[in-house]
Amino acid sequence: MSSKVVLRLRTQLRARVRRVGLSALPIVQCALAAGVAWFVAVDVVGHAGPFFAPIAAVISLGVSLSSRLRRVVELVVGVSVGILVGDLIIARIGSGPWQIALVVASAMALAVFADGAALLVAQAGSSAVLVATLLPPGAAGGFDRWIDALIGGAVGVLIAAALPADPVGPVRRGARSLLDELAAVLARTADALRERDLDGAREALEQARASQPLIDDLRAALRGGREVVTIAPLHRRRRRALGRYAELAERADYAMRNARVLARRTYQALSDGEPAAPELADAIGGLAVAVGTLTAQLSREGDRERAREPVLDVVRHAVALSDGWTPGPSEVVMVAQLRSIALDLLQATGMPRDKALAAMRER
Repeated sequence: MSSKVVLRLRTQLRARVRRVGLSALPIVQCALAAGVAWFVAVDVVGHAGPFFAPIAAVISLGVSLSSRLRRVVELVVGVSVGILVGDLIIARIGSGPWQIALVVASAMALAVFADGAALLVAQAGSSAVLVATLLPPGAAGGFDRWIDALIGGAVGVLIAAALPADPVGPVRRGARSLLDELAAVLARTADALRERDLDGAREALEQARASQPLIDDLRAALRGGREVVTIAPLHRRRRRALGRYAELAERADYAMRNARVLARRTYQALSDGEPAAPELADAIGGLAVAVGTLTAQLSREGDRERAREPVLDVVRHAVALSDGWTPGPSEVVMVAQLRSIALDLLQATGMPRDKALAAMRER
């Protein structure tokens, strides 16, 4: 086996082990919740074979930290709809292939009408199937299954509160990934403009356009973090940190949108053979460095203002560039996007918009 193959296998193994490590706490939460939900349903409530209690606990928690409270509501409501429709229809028409099809269609249609959430609709359909195939029509098992779902969902929330995940860590990692991507887009755009590299400009534009999943992941991490601090008393004090990251996420999103416009205009300018001042590429590269400075300060909650000076230096260079210079059409757009990104970054450091604008005018 060649050394390259061995190295690739080791890299993949480390990545897999790291992935398991990041999901270790949610896995433990799910396992513990499943056991506790079964114990409560059997030994406390007295249900025989409450298979849906541990299932509900695992589904309500999941490996993802986001939207757990919503999943619990959707789970219980979906089960209730499925049981209700299944009991009402099967008790009158019996079981069979077409009866099952009718029950599932009716339950899912009612769930879509009520809310339309994917989990709610899926649970309504699956619960209707179980009623039609495993539970005798009109038996009390349907109500017991609804209670089991409620037990599992409640246990899941309690376990999440008793063993809370870090609400800020995933958000910080998501913010770092998004900012790293923003810095890479700006650096690639600057290099393409400086070297008149049309292919490089196109790659920068494609990279910027492909950044939406990072933004979505960061917003999902924020939702999960807010749920953790809502249900876990141990992490209530971290609400302020999440608030800062929420502001950073919004501004980083805007900055990436502006970087997308900047990359597109760079590509268009190079395609049309328009000239571009070398200092403009340097200013864009300076913004990439400023983003890197902001990223380096993410783990130091009180030090984000250190990233402000590099951003303001870029603004100063852009102002100096404008003196005695008649920009072309694309250059006008580039400078405008440069200033917009700088404003976004200043606000990402926690500076209010009015103060950020004032600081930029002073330059």
